[in-house]
Amino acid sequence: MSQDLPRMSTRILRVSEKELGKFREDDGQEKLRTWEVSQSQSPSIDILREAAEYLKTKDTPVAFPTETVYGLGADATRSAAVKGIYTAKRRPADNPLIIHVSDLDMLRSVLTPENTTNGATNGTTGILHDQIPEIYKPLIERFWPGPLTILLPNPTPSKLAPEVTAGLKTFGARMPKSPLALSLIKLTGAPLAAPSANASTKPSPTTADHVLEDLDGRIELILDGGPCHVGVESTVVDGLCDPPLILRPGGVSIDELRGCVGWEKVEKGYKDQSETGKAAPRAPGMKYKHYSPKAKVILYESTFAAAKEGVQADDLEAFIQDRRSQQEPGNKDQILQIGIIRTRHWKPAAGLRCGDSKKRETVKTWASNESQETSELEVEETELYDTTSGASIGKLLDISIGEDARSIAHGLFSALRELDRRGADIIFVEGTVDDEDIGAAVMNRLRKAASQIRS
Repeated sequence: MSQDLPRMSTRILRVSEKELGKFREDDGQEKLRTWEVSQSQSPSIDILREAAEYLKTKDTPVAFPTETVYGLGADATRSAAVKGIYTAKRRPADNPLIIHVSDLDMLRSVLTPENTTNGATNGTTGILHDQIPEIYKPLIERFWPGPLTILLPNPTPSKLAPEVTAGLKTFGARMPKSPLALSLIKLTGAPLAAPSANASTKPSPTTADHVLEDLDGRIELILDGGPCHVGVESTVVDGLCDPPLILRPGGVSIDELRGCVGWEKVEKGYKDQSETGKAAPRAPGMKYKHYSPKAKVILYESTFAAAKEGVQADDLEAFIQDRRSQQEPGNKDQILQIGIIRTRHWKPAAGLRCGDSKKRETVKTWASNESQETSELEVEETELYDTTSGASIGKLLDISIGEDARSIAHGLFSALRELDRRGADIIFVEGTVDDEDIGAAVMNRLRKAASQIRS
């Protein structure tokens, strides 16, 4: 399929997440069984109805926010629509897609073979035979709606377009926490296949502006619900094997999973041969280089003692020499722009020789639509000097994204994009521990973004 598209006019439509809908609270019903969209008249509901009609009738995807990152959604039951995702993102066709459902009614419908019904009602769960595997029910009870994707058997014949599963006998599904996403899916009347709304291999988008940077002219609609809360994608788990596996780390940690019945022995399964390109990926994000800015990225693992205080001078010198060797004779040296992303231990400038701060700029990265709580990145620009001669060699762009795992997860993609936007030639990143909370998800993404890893 051609990756070339006629340029489109891209619109950003602002949507408030307030009073868009809720789960039905009838007696005897599961709490997540049926999502009901508000019947009130509001500009936000009108926009969602417009977007849903677009998704029903067009083959170009729509970008929308979830609690994790912005997704690029298309009707998961229509092949032409799903192909539109691959085209817009320039995504490899053997990389499967996660479907997003509005409620358990929709999930059960997908799990039911085409041309059959969901089953006979029994008055409690509404069906005689529940298609949702028992192993997943403790996870659904605790983590849905939220940043968890479960791997499910794809029925035969399937209601899903074959492009969703990329030839696999399973598919990933999740129920997003965002009322905007839930209402959009419900109004569309079909599950939405929705990978992150970025160009393939680029850092995932956590704001509508990030989506526009990558997909301007390639899609027509971006629903702007404000910046995302979590900042990394969902955790993907496989409960169809024994022991259960985590196929991709994300917003739910391994310790949280182990607190659920049947998941006490869950293991990490995302360092298998799929990551090295020897097999088809079992879940999104397992095989291809992901989350990468334009700049070269050098990641220092938290266990790398030599970089405990900051950037290794030898790494900076090697980059400078390599850059000079690639310049044509007679050309003057271009001004270097060196990016730093700090987490727990590095101090400002990360051990490099710098002058006084030239400019300090604050970039807003997140705001809660309910509380108006905000989170910001602070970018400090200083003069960078040669460690030996003291001569000026360029600019240093320094960002701290916090010390705790949640703050680091939330700020990671925004920091990578901000340094890219400012033209950084190379980015040095201080890694964090990957055995707690969502630190595993952070380091998984950083390792995929890195050009080189020091460990």
